[in-house]
Amino acid sequence: MSTAPRLTALDALHRSLGATMTDFAGWDMPLRYGSERDEHVAVRTKAGLFDLSHMGEITVTGPQAVELLDHALVGNISTVGVGRARYTMICQEDGGILDDLIVYRLQDTEYMVVANASNAQIVLDALVARAADRGGFDAEVRDDRDAYALIAVQGPESPGILKQLTDADLDGLKYYAGLPGTVAGVPALIARTGYTGEDGFELFLKPEHAERVWTALTEAGAPVGLIPCGLSCRDTLRLEAGMPLYGHELTTALTPFDAGLGRVVKFEKTTNEGRFVGREALEKAAERAETAPPRKLVGLVAEGRRVPRAGFSVVKDGVVIGEVTSGAPSPTLGKPIAMAYVDAAHAAPGTQGVGVDIRGTHEPYEVVALPFYKRQK
Repeated sequence: MSTAPRLTALDALHRSLGATMTDFAGWDMPLRYGSERDEHVAVRTKAGLFDLSHMGEITVTGPQAVELLDHALVGNISTVGVGRARYTMICQEDGGILDDLIVYRLQDTEYMVVANASNAQIVLDALVARAADRGGFDAEVRDDRDAYALIAVQGPESPGILKQLTDADLDGLKYYAGLPGTVAGVPALIARTGYTGEDGFELFLKPEHAERVWTALTEAGAPVGLIPCGLSCRDTLRLEAGMPLYGHELTTALTPFDAGLGRVVKFEKTTNEGRFVGREALEKAAERAETAPPRKLVGLVAEGRRVPRAGFSVVKDGVVIGEVTSGAPSPTLGKPIAMAYVDAAHAAPGTQGVGVDIRGTHEPYEVVALPFYKRQK
């Protein structure tokens, strides 16, 4: 029996704007409003407005909240200051990635874990289960998915747009930090985070305030070219910025070290005597990555026009050397790009003779270092 998709607080507004809607992780979400390319370019050059209310917010509170998070996640959460955020992962006992996350420290003993929409229930269940490990932690795990709407404004014009609607100190707000404030007169957590490769903000607020804030941002941003943006351009923006997407670059079959993201794993933790779920497997994965690197995540840029897609084989001299994880036309580069895992021997930028098998034809590609695009600070 199929269940009806979940709707965000902005659903009626998206439809009034003529959005093309799509099912994403059980939510009805805007894919695009007009041209994907125009939306992508707006974020790179001006500003774009996104509804990200499908993301999964989980609050962890209590005297041992940080001990629980240090046990459950691979990062060192005890070093996150109040008002700061940390990119991290939650792994299985065998080191496989369950999800990549952002953890915000809201107060001394209150943290918000933001999971991907497709994994929110899995992450919630894992945190609840891990809270009972080792005799139990004095901490509460709360499902706050319905407590928040999430609106993102991304792009070079976003600070100027948001400044018109808040008295929060945006200039003092660092990347990967969040502070409580008001936006358009309503309370919000204002975070300087995003998934586009641009400067921007993510605003966590009550669902009943979402329409008011969206409308205020739309009006404030109209003179500088802000437009509403869907999930389709969010995908091409994060691909250009070399940011991994769960289910593509990250899966339970890969450890963070396999994904080239071993830096998020902290073996030196100040709590729990450094023990955490998956530690033993991850120590072995770290050794393997040092001595016999597995496939490496690389960028591929097309010499032709054909677009590679996830699952296509990467080939060299007629032999399969890897697999595409994400591919799309790049509006910024003006040619198709892809991320792919390829054998370490062929992963060096500039490697010649590499192709992608696109329906039986080996289309030529150049191996490049990630990211494809980096904004000028």
